[in-house]
Amino acid sequence: MTQEELDALMAGGLDDLDEAELEAEESVSEKTPENNTDIEKGEDEKEEVYPPPADEKHKVVAQLDEVTKESEEKATQILDIMDNISASMADAVEELQDVMKFLEHEKELFTKLSEKFPHIKTFKEELNRVNEMIEKVQKAIESGEATQDEIMMAMDIMQYQDIHRQKIERVINIMRALIKYMNRLFEGKIDDSQRVKSATHITGDENDELVDEDDIEALIAQFGGGN
Repeated sequence: MTQEELDALMAGGLDDLDEAELEAEESVSEKTPENNTDIEKGEDEKEEVYPPPADEKHKVVAQLDEVTKESEEKATQILDIMDNISASMADAVEELQDVMKFLEHEKELFTKLSEKFPHIKTFKEELNRVNEMIEKVQKAIESGEATQDEIMMAMDIMQYQDIHRQKIERVINIMRALIKYMNRLFEGKIDDSQRVKSATHITGDENDELVDEDDIEALIAQFGGGN
């Protein structure tokens, strides 16, 4: 704002200032959308048509087949991993049991030495250390065995995954049977190309494609000839 504009504004008083601020706000509001909903949606945000078309992306039975196949593959992989963990844990427990046997032998040895030479503190101290190690190893063995039991329980629970897969496959078979039944139920003896052409609209519809008298007579004659 120049000095001349400032002087003119001061001469006009606060009313002119309010009008200038109001015009500035209206100018900004015209350039800025009122809300985000005024922004046009991009191509990626177009609403999906419902019901969806019967294309490869929306085939129900095909998708269920993929679900059962992937479910079986993943369940097999998980079971294999859990089986490997269980086998590794069994090996670790077996090695700990060997360590336990060695510690029991050491305990027996230092017990005899501490009883025979009670004045030697080293034997007594080593005996105490052996006892402490025996307790730790015993806890590790118990923890490993408990882990093996939990792994077996988890593997048993995973068997339900196969049951769920079988249930889905049964649903697929029922759907396929219904489809075949409906196809047979609505199957005709006349090929569609040989059928009398009929309009898709009748009188009263807002459409000019109506059934005329010739089509009606031909249709009646067709049904009459079939009796």
